[in-house]
Order: sequence, then structure tokens, then C-alpha cells
Amino acid sequence: MTNTTQQAPASRKAEYGANALIVCDNVVRIYQVEGIEVQALQGLDLLVDPGEMIAIIGASGSGKSTLLNVLSGLDAPTAGRARVGGWDLLSLTAADRLTYRRSAVGFIWQQTARNLLPYLSAMENVALPMAFAGVRPRTRARRARDLLGSLGMGDKATRRPGELSGGEQQRVSIAVALANHPEVLFADEPTGELDAATSEEVFAALRRANTELGTTVVIVTHDAEVAGQVQRTVAIRDGRTASEVFRRTAIDEFGASSVIAEEYAVLDRAGRLQLPADFRSTLGLRDRVRLELEQDHVGIWPDARAAVASKRAATEDKS
Repeated sequence: MTNTTQQAPASRKAEYGANALIVCDNVVRIYQVEGIEVQALQGLDLLVDPGEMIAIIGASGSGKSTLLNVLSGLDAPTAGRARVGGWDLLSLTAADRLTYRRSAVGFIWQQTARNLLPYLSAMENVALPMAFAGVRPRTRARRARDLLGSLGMGDKATRRPGELSGGEQQRVSIAVALANHPEVLFADEPTGELDAATSEEVFAALRRANTELGTTVVIVTHDAEVAGQVQRTVAIRDGRTASEVFRRTAIDEFGASSVIAEEYAVLDRAGRLQLPADFRSTLGLRDRVRLELEQDHVGIWPDARAAVASKRAATEDKS
């Protein structure tokens, strides 16, 4: 009798972002504007873990708002892979997309008027998403009261949006976004129309949603104060993730605490790396660069021929 032993199948390579809540893998979004093709996202990679609170920053036109629209279900990616929880955002039908937006994610607009119905009270606005989801009236009322109370708006539950300040409206908007227990809360410039003191109140409400309710929070912002208060800031440039800043609290020998911010360039899955503009300018890096693989680092050097040509052109201009 021949003794045969079945070979165990080789373990497959772990899926990119297998344990992440939000996965963007080479995401592309292309628009047609007056017959011209605009590539808003150009192979963007991003991972967000459950329970994180991150800020996404970038210049106007960088793709950050497009990314937020894709992840929140307001827009559909053109190519790549985008997943939030168990939802594959490329394969959603129109009905799936509606269910996703009602149950899996919450969204807050910059313009307070877009978040709330003016003819409903704060309590009624918070209860409305639960009514669409089929939640019983008594449960809706209890959940709405709890959310408004936790965000410091319990005493103004019967007021309509027109009777609330901008910051109070945004705190009610956060309660509305949290009504159906979403996994992720997306906020598009939530403090963009508010003064510094009011912005801090709104950000504190977002932080409570993250720390007390365990909701993952993703904020798109131009506000450096807001971006500096999260542990991780992702910068997008030209439709790709360019760099990330991680912040941690350090305590010195005297017991004094300080926040240390460390910036990293992002190497995407295609091996592309975006160097900061000041690095390129200081070192004269343009067009082509020379790479050298050392034992423990990669050297990046300007093209010597281009440098000579540039110097020659400058000399000719002076003469």
C-alpha cells in the first residue's frame, strides 16, 4: 500500500486592510466635466482602524471631498477597491446605497442648514432617521433624549434650528448622524462656519462620539486647530495620500506632558512616494532623480545633468 500525504495548501497572502474598518485600495474616481475627463482620485490608498478619529486635509481640488463622498455613499468610485465594514462600495445597488447611508454611516455637512429640517425640533430631527429605519416611537424618543443629553443639548430638545446658534445646530446634527448607531461618522468641514470657541464645543462633541460611543470619526477640514487635535492626520495631494502625521503624548522626567507630532511620507501599494514641496525645492529635485539602495536607507539625488543645464541657463540669462 502506498502511503500518500496530502499537501496543505499554501497560505494565501493576507488581504490588504483585512482588519481595517475602512479600506481604500488604489481607488480611482473620474468625472466628465464639459467633455473633459477629470481624475479626482488617482489610485488612492487609505486604511482606517475601528475606533480611530482622523482628520483628512489637502488643498482645494486635492480630492479630499471626493474621497469623503465616496466613503459616505454619496458618490461611487470608478475603479479600485473601497470597503467600509462589510460594505463593498463598488458593488452597491441604488437600494443598497440608501440602506448603507441610513444605517452604516452618519454624515455632517459644513452648512448647518443642510443637516436639519427647519420645521422640526431638535428632538424630532434626531428621531427622524430612526423613524425611517423602523425603530419604535418609544425607543426613538429615548435614544434622541440620550444623544442630545450627552452632547449638551438636552435642555434645548424642543427648540427648532432657527432658535439655536450655529454651534448648537452642529451638535444637534451630530446627534442626528449618530441616531442609527453608525460604524463611522463622516464630517465635512464641521467647524468651517464657526468661531474658535464654538468650534471647540463642536469638536468636543465629535470627540465624545468617538471616545464614549466608540464611533469611528473621519473629519475633512482646513482648520489646523482641528487637524492638530486628532492622533492621525492624513494629507491628500493630487488625488493620492501624500503624508500622515501621528501625534503622541510624551511625559518627561519632571512629569510634564507634551504632544509630539511625527510626519511620514506615504509609500503607496504601487511604490509611489510624494516628496514634500519644500524638500524638492531645497534639494533641487525635479523631473528625474537618481536612487541608490544602501544597507539601511534609500538615497535620492538630483539629476546632475539637469543641475548643470539649469546652472548654464542661469548664467546665460545673467549675461
